[in-house]
Amino acid sequence: MDLCRPDPVELSSVETEELQQIKWHRKQLLEDIQKLKDEIADVFAQIDCFEIAQESRMAQKGKELCIGRKKFNMDPVKGIQYLTEHKLLTPDAQDIAQFLYKGEGLNKTAIGAYLGERDPINLQVLQAFVDCHEFANLNLVQALRVLRTERESA
Repeated sequence: MDLCRPDPVELSSVETEELQQIKWHRKQLLEDIQKLKDEIADVFAQIDCFEIAQESRMAQKGKELCIGRKKFNMDPVKGIQYLTEHKLLTPDAQDIAQFLYKGEGLNKTAIGAYLGERDPINLQVLQAFVDCHEFANLNLVQALRVLRTERESA
């Protein structure tokens, strides 16, 4: 007798009923497995859509940052305004100072022009910008050399 495919004639009525129950449970389990596979496929599709949207947002932010840098180089005040309006910078003096300190793609003359303005926000940014530099254990001449070297290397 093959235990995997028993002959119905050789089974008692109780065994036949148990076999039917097993077949029914097997069918239910296979259906549940298929439902889980479908749900997993849906989740992966949602993840793919999220990743595509995220990449699109990152590309858009990159474009906006590039535009903001160009605007800053032409008119620093308008550039900062553009970057804050597009949420690439906060209007916080520390955030603006860090952006200027990193200076990626920024014209040093434009940075100087922005820091040289006498508006209260510009003065706060200037103070935060200076705080970004490390002048500990330097005399005035050495500190000025640090600033000059940084300016020349950019």
